Amino acid sequence: MANFDITPLNKLVRGPKRASYDREQIYDILDGKFLCHIGYSWQGKTVVIPTAYGRKQDKIYIHGSLKNRMMLSLTEAGEACISVTHLDGLVLARSAFHHSANYRSVNIFGKVKNIEGKKEKMQALKCILNHMVPDHWEYVRHPNDKELSATMVLEISIDTASAKVRTGDAVDEKEDHELPVWAGIIPISETVGEPVYDPLLPDTIKAPESVLNYVKNNNP
Repeated sequence: MANFDITPLNKLVRGPKRASYDREQIYDILDGKFLCHIGYSWQGKTVVIPTAYGRKQDKIYIHGSLKNRMMLSLTEAGEACISVTHLDGLVLARSAFHHSANYRSVNIFGKVKNIEGKKEKMQALKCILNHMVPDHWEYVRHPNDKELSATMVLEISIDTASAKVRTGDAVDEKEDHELPVWAGIIPISETVGEPVYDPLLPDTIKAPESVLNYVKNNNP
């Protein structure tokens, strides 16, 4: 299916013209970030936590310690909501009321599964690391049995999702166009700097291709 079905859960009510249910666009937004925010309930309180993730097809993978309260709460609930946002710019209008931002955001809703098999956990951790820095898994020591046993890995299915995208200029009232007030956009983007070597590294060890390519590809 090219689009996710529109349901009461993923339907955008506020600003529906900015909504998208297109899978390709949603996956593209997800693949452009590696940090998401996850909401969960803990002792009757709502908590939102940022965490790294990886995507493989229609699955999202996250990891944490065995005693991580977010991981335990998600496992108990059996479902999750994940949010990912790209901030592209501040939109400054003539009036305070019409100030806004340009952004691309996604909300995901899906079932939670605890990954317990050693091979499956290793593949999920590989997915998360390579989502952050493509191909970097090949240049690091892989988790040993002790580390793997101390790590909880969750798979969250992308059962339904929606994107909301805002682009363009300020939308002011017509009568405000005559005001001597500046309006415009302040573009915002993330920048990637040159690698900073760990001070304990021997001089003979240089940054691997995964790191050099990440810097190169994120500085067009």
